[in-house]
Amino acid sequence: MELSVVIPAWKEADNLAELLPQLHAVLSELSGGPPPAVGSRSSDISQQPMAYEIIVVDNHSADGTAEVCAAKGATLIQQTAPGYGGALWAGFEHARGEYVLTMDADLSHEPDFVREMWKRRLDAEVVIASRYVEGGGADMPRYREILSIILNTVYTKVLDLPFKDISSGFRLYRASALSGLDLQSNDFDALEEILLKCYARGYRIIEIPFRYVPRVTGKSKVKLWQFGVSYLRTLLRMWRLRNSVASADYDARAYDSVIPLQRYWQRSRYRIVRSMVDASKPSLDIGCGSSRILGALGQMSVGLDVVRGKLLYSRCYGRSLTQGSAFALPFADDSFPQLICSQVIEHLEAGDRPFQEMARVIQDGGLLVLGTPDYSRASWRIIERLYRLFAPDAYGDEHITHYGRDQLVELMAGHGFRLKRAQYVGGSELICLFQKLGSE
Repeated sequence: MELSVVIPAWKEADNLAELLPQLHAVLSELSGGPPPAVGSRSSDISQQPMAYEIIVVDNHSADGTAEVCAAKGATLIQQTAPGYGGALWAGFEHARGEYVLTMDADLSHEPDFVREMWKRRLDAEVVIASRYVEGGGADMPRYREILSIILNTVYTKVLDLPFKDISSGFRLYRASALSGLDLQSNDFDALEEILLKCYARGYRIIEIPFRYVPRVTGKSKVKLWQFGVSYLRTLLRMWRLRNSVASADYDARAYDSVIPLQRYWQRSRYRIVRSMVDASKPSLDIGCGSSRILGALGQMSVGLDVVRGKLLYSRCYGRSLTQGSAFALPFADDSFPQLICSQVIEHLEAGDRPFQEMARVIQDGGLLVLGTPDYSRASWRIIERLYRLFAPDAYGDEHITHYGRDQLVELMAGHGFRLKRAQYVGGSELICLFQKLGSE
C-alpha cells in the first residue's frame, strides 16, 4: 500500500462528512508510480492507481463520527492515549502505507493540496505544508496567528532548526522515518517532537508553501493554558536532545555554534585536517559523523560511519557514504591514497584491529590524518572534566580509550606508519599526519 492518511478527529462528524468524499476524489486520481521525470512523455509515466487507506482516529465521540466513517469509506479506530498526540500514535500504529499523511479533520487542510505534497515525496522523508515559507499563508484570527508565529519562532531559534512552520500538522512522512521514534508528547506539541526526532535521526525535511483556511464548523480543541505548558515542557526535552550527540547534525552545528569555545574548536580542527590532505585525491573518512570535513574532501571521497543517522544527514555533502565499522572496513586492500580518522579511536576499545584495518586499505606512501585528545597533557584532562560537567550529553563520557602523543606515535610505527607532522587544537587535541611506509 502506498499511502495511509491519518486524521485525528474528536467531535468532527459534520466536517468529516464533507472532507472524506473530497479526499477520496483526490486520492483516487493519484498514481502509485514515481513522479514523472522532467521532459518525460505521458506514456512513460505509470498510471497505476494508488492503493491507499484513510484512518480516522477518534476518542469515543458521540456525534455520529462512527456512522460517517462507515458511510464515507474510512477506517475508524479509537485512541487509548489521550490528546492529539495520542491520536497520532494510534494512527501510526495502524497505518500500513509506505507513506503516511497527517491532516486535520476540520477542513483547514484542503484535500486538493495533497497532490502537491505527493509530487514532492521523493525529495525528502518529511514534507511539511508550511504557512510561513514564501508563498504560504494563514487565514485565521490575528491573535492565533501571532501566537503561532511566536511559537514557531521560539522553537526554531532555541533549537536552531532551519524550518519556518514546525507546528503544521499537514505533513507527508515516509513511514520508515516514523519507525522507533519513542514519542512521548500527548498534546499538540507532539508535532514538534516528531519533527525534531526525525531531524535528529538525519532525515531530510522540506517545506512547501500552503495556505491555511479556518475550520468550517465546530470549535477548536486547543486549550491555551494546557497548550502553553505542554509546549514549554517539550521544548526543554527537545533542547536536550538537540544539543546531544544523538542529534545527527551535532558535529556540523558545532562549526557555527553560539558557544565561542565550541566554534573555535570545530573550526580549528577543520582547518588543520584540510591542510593535511590533498583535496584533489580521494579520501576515506572513517567515523565521518556529520562533520563538514567530509564536504571539503575530493568528489571521489567516501564517508564511513557506524551510525546510520549521521550518514543520512551527511547526504548534504554530496559524497559517497557507507555504513560500517572501523574494526572491519568494507574496502579492498590499498583502496585509498588518503585516510582520515578524526575523533574516533578514543571511542573504540583498545586493540590493534582498527589500526590494522587502516594499514590494510591505505596505499603504500599514503597519508593518514589521525586525531584524538592527548591524555598525556593536563590541559586536556581539565577540559574533559569541564566538558562532562557543562555538556553531559556530549561526547565526554564516550571516551573509553586514552592515548598520549608518544604512545600513539609508537603504536602507529608498529603498524608501518611514520609521523610527518603533529598539530594541536587548544593545546590539547592532537592531530597527527602519518605516512604509510612502502613494502620492502
